[in-house]
Amino acid sequence: MITVNADGKIMVRRCLVTLRPFRIFVLGIGFFTLCFLMTSLGGQFSAKRLGDSPFTIRTEVMGALESRGVLRRMSDMLEMLMKRMDILARLENSTDFHKGDKARFPLDRFQPAAGLMERIQAIAQNVSDIAIKVDQILRNSLLNGKVAEGRRDQCEVPRDPKYPDCAGKVEWMRARWTSDPCYAFFGVDGTECSFLIYLSEVEWFCPPLPWRNRTAASPSPPPQPRVQAAFRSNLAHLLELIGTGKESLSFMKKRIRHLAQQWLRAARRLEQKLKGLQRDQKQILIHIGFLTEESGDVFSPRVLKGGPLGEMVQWADILAALFLLGHSLKVTVSLKELQSHLGVPPGRGNCPLTSPLPFDLIYTDYHGLQQMKQHMGLSFKKYRCRVRVIDTFGTEPAYNHEEYATLRGYRTNWGYWNLQPTQFMTMFPHTPDNSFMGFVSEELNKTERQFIKSNKVSSMAVVYGKEASIWKGKEKFLAILNKYMEIHGTVYYETQRPPEVPAFVKNHGLLPQHEFQQLLRKAKLFIGFGFPYEGPAPLEAIANGCVFLQARFNPPHSSLNHEFFRGKPTSREVSSQHPYAEDFIGKPHVWTVDYNNSEEFEAAIKTIVRTQVDPYLPYEYTCEGMLERIHAYIQHQDFCTTSSSALPPKAKSPAMQSPPSVLALSPNATHLVWSPSASRDPRAWPPVDSLQVWVSEARRSCTETCRQRGLVCEPTFFRFLNKKDVFLQLSITCDSTEYEMNHLYPAVAENVHECYLQKEPLLFSCAGYNTKYRRLCPCRDYRKGQVALCRDCL
Repeated sequence: MITVNADGKIMVRRCLVTLRPFRIFVLGIGFFTLCFLMTSLGGQFSAKRLGDSPFTIRTEVMGALESRGVLRRMSDMLEMLMKRMDILARLENSTDFHKGDKARFPLDRFQPAAGLMERIQAIAQNVSDIAIKVDQILRNSLLNGKVAEGRRDQCEVPRDPKYPDCAGKVEWMRARWTSDPCYAFFGVDGTECSFLIYLSEVEWFCPPLPWRNRTAASPSPPPQPRVQAAFRSNLAHLLELIGTGKESLSFMKKRIRHLAQQWLRAARRLEQKLKGLQRDQKQILIHIGFLTEESGDVFSPRVLKGGPLGEMVQWADILAALFLLGHSLKVTVSLKELQSHLGVPPGRGNCPLTSPLPFDLIYTDYHGLQQMKQHMGLSFKKYRCRVRVIDTFGTEPAYNHEEYATLRGYRTNWGYWNLQPTQFMTMFPHTPDNSFMGFVSEELNKTERQFIKSNKVSSMAVVYGKEASIWKGKEKFLAILNKYMEIHGTVYYETQRPPEVPAFVKNHGLLPQHEFQQLLRKAKLFIGFGFPYEGPAPLEAIANGCVFLQARFNPPHSSLNHEFFRGKPTSREVSSQHPYAEDFIGKPHVWTVDYNNSEEFEAAIKTIVRTQVDPYLPYEYTCEGMLERIHAYIQHQDFCTTSSSALPPKAKSPAMQSPPSVLALSPNATHLVWSPSASRDPRAWPPVDSLQVWVSEARRSCTETCRQRGLVCEPTFFRFLNKKDVFLQLSITCDSTEYEMNHLYPAVAENVHECYLQKEPLLFSCAGYNTKYRRLCPCRDYRKGQVALCRDCL
């Protein structure tokens, strides 16, 4: 018989009566048991693939034997707990309970403890029953596993020459499959079979396994007819799509509302011009990467403080144009939304998308491009042909080609994407290798134009620059200007006037867009101090009847001599603050002078004061011009299909005969044109009839060569020039002809009679020159006021 002292018995009785901490402990064990069983059995019964719940991954990794062992140990623990409680109960029965009425604690005070004992016993019994059932399930699973063991034995790495990378990928999976949860999401569990299933069915590095259950391939149903795009007549739904929560989004929505009537009128005019042309409605994702929190979103906080607005102006106009053209849009400014729309599996971005990409086109920027690459896995390479990158300053082919950029020193933080160069879309048409996207400026009706002409103040000038730093060191220019004109500024400040702005300048502070427009409508001169480069404000000023005065850069600014351009994927030399205004508009609306020459600067101001100019806006910067241009791109630009006019194979020997040239000498024998006898592909865009082939001078790029002749360099036509016969047709002597990777080819080194053809199609480039080479340049005509489109491109 067990003997216990009085103090011990009192302690035991108190524990049995109150038991509150103990009840919590027992309840915790029961709850943990229930959670474990739900997650374990949930993974066995309901999870169709790993990743359906955060618990199933661990259950699968533990395996059948480990899961069963844990259940048994939990059952044993509860059983032992019940036995110890039973011993304590017997101790009471042997001492206090035989005293009857003399007992200090009546029997009814022990009823809660008795009930708790019954519950503990019931939990232990239930866990034991569940353990038996789980044991039966796992035994059945093992039997099924043995049936499939024969198939498992077939999971040897196949040696198929059609899949040369299979063995290497399997080896990589063996070592790294746990590095990203996305592999477990797709069913990888560390077995050889799971590696091969993944690499053959999710990725495409291994051949399909013959023993995999596959339904007989039934003929796919005919594709459903595409929904036709119809011009829209209301922008309200677009404003809802853009969303809220950021100052930058508010700015874009205000701009769209302000220009709404001009957009709607332009859409009606273009609809009439296209005369009922059938257009498929595209599913389009617009992801503005620079506004995401992950990229820092430095623009939104600066919207109200004079920060740069050019990018947001352009994005607002792109959204309006795509929407009015009748396409279906999704707009995102967060990484989470991007992942959701793309179908990114959980994990770190090493796996492909969970389903085919639901979008025909994706418009984004460099930040968004990087985010997509990080999270789309192999799907990025598969679908990158659908991407359009909004790129303010442009990306030249030499910087875009990863291998070439690395070998030749052109690699920067923004290039090396191996896209087709025309997938990059710029704010101005300064880089023919890229597509010109543009933006819009507000148009004036006849009444507004007449009002501006009659209310211009000939002695009023507005300075281009909302940040005080732009004014620093410009006292000399401002003093000369102040002799002839009253100077106005729109420099942002919070409490005190910026010291960089002289006292004789009337500073209005940062103005809302409509008030800034009113200021421009009064002013005669809009003057730039060299920065910012290529913004929308000079075009707005010219459209409101101002003369734009800007500095000529000598030498031109570029990545070689100016910090602002260093690291950008372009070697373009900028000869002035706004090259488009200098080259495509010019006098009397645009004056470009040497600010270091005080006499030239002062003479220009005197002339401008006496010159009368009308408001002017190039057609390509009107709402209709932008709609027309984007419509043409969507209809005709297709980077996902291989061109029918392919280049000679890269491995082809120069000695082998290439197909005969489709070009012929022009009547005046100065250049080549498309041969009248050559066939024309009606799907080719731009149409080949617009092609002219000219030979550049040394130190001249193809961009300059074409512009000198009133033409535009067209990089899609390079493939027609990349033939040895073309040199002969142009009476160029070639002692040797080689295929090489160089962004200046095709070209000739005349001093040694060596000719070079392009080996890599992605390196065809209008940009670039070398004193050694004269380049073969493909030029085309263009529509008046719409440099992006040839005369027959609509």
